[in-house]
Amino acid sequence: MARQLDEQLAGRFPVGQRLRVLDVGMGQGTQALRLARAGHQVTGVERDARMIATAHHALMAEPEGIRERFRIVQGDGQDTGVHFLPGSFDVVLCHGVLMYVTDPDPLVAGLARVLAPGGLLSLVVRNGDALAMRPGLAGDWAGALAAFDSTAYTNRLGLEARADRLEALTTTLAGIGAPLHAWYGVRVFTDLAADDAEAPAELETLLAAEERAGRTDPYRGVAALLHLCGVRG
Repeated sequence: MARQLDEQLAGRFPVGQRLRVLDVGMGQGTQALRLARAGHQVTGVERDARMIATAHHALMAEPEGIRERFRIVQGDGQDTGVHFLPGSFDVVLCHGVLMYVTDPDPLVAGLARVLAPGGLLSLVVRNGDALAMRPGLAGDWAGALAAFDSTAYTNRLGLEARADRLEALTTTLAGIGAPLHAWYGVRVFTDLAADDAEAPAELETLLAAEERAGRTDPYRGVAALLHLCGVRG
């Protein structure tokens, strides 16, 4: 996913430009911190106090220059209009958040509102067109059959969540003035890997295979997650 995002940033913005980045639902700050290290001005929004504490702890271990470029705001992704002016950011990330939102359209519209013209909106969602893949590959045939007709699922933490379909999100992005520019699959081959699995010896080869599959049809269409990139008109 990081490689996909970097590809989009490199293709849209001049080399060396310091971008204003908003990461909504930043979690422990992995992606936000990576971009701050790259020289960008990053604002992370997160509502979970434990995640904020983890991100803050990681940030304090960084050099002063990076700490100065990273701001953390405690809040919900749906209140971006309260915290930020329209057009405040060149890049807006919302990764792994929409699956916990009943109606994603207002949230996505709010993200587009704070995006500057020509800016990049990066969404990572659960792939509603491939929900049957995980139970099917695990041998849960009843679960696979049920998944064909639903966008609801239970995630690895046991939480109820929902998936998004590519066609529906494409329509949503067009409607908010940030039409789909590119999309990728994420976790095509590795969705069944345990969260605590050790990195394999051939990690770089695995990543190369995932990266290739994530941009290649028909593989990307059955990925566990979709990475959609819209551009503000």
